[in-house]
Amino acid sequence: MKIREINLTAIMSAVVFIATFIPKIPIPLGYAHLGDAAIFLTVFICGRKIGILSGVIGSALADLLSGFPIWILPTIFIKAGMAEIFFKLRDKNIYFGLIAASLFMTLGYTFAGAFLYDSLAAGFSSTPGLLLKSTVNIFVTVTIISAVKNKNFFNFGGK
Repeated sequence: MKIREINLTAIMSAVVFIATFIPKIPIPLGYAHLGDAAIFLTVFICGRKIGILSGVIGSALADLLSGFPIWILPTIFIKAGMAEIFFKLRDKNIYFGLIAASLFMTLGYTFAGAFLYDSLAAGFSSTPGLLLKSTVNIFVTVTIISAVKNKNFFNFGGK
């Protein structure tokens, strides 16, 4: 990685961490936050590599410091998959990309919860909250992208 990429990854990891750590809204088996919007925006603006790394680092750090270290390993795989799905679909249809990535995240955390708590019912108890969190994160992402896309603030479409 180049120095610029390392610096950008560090900054965007901090943005993902803050968006995940600060607005904690309790839901069964965890909490809702705006971290997914930060991940989507990072992927959209900075591209695949920085988006995935920032999403994984910022989200895992938020799990650790929020008192949910049991979720770090699932978070790493789920957030990386979510960012990858959005990256692959963002140019074809941004809305479909956001929805597909959010559904992947919801299913990932639902089944991770079922595994970690040895109960399918426990896993599925978090699904409504995760879907609501996804809806809010999609709305925030679309709103911000719409507001800045034509302003040439960023180098959109990173690799």
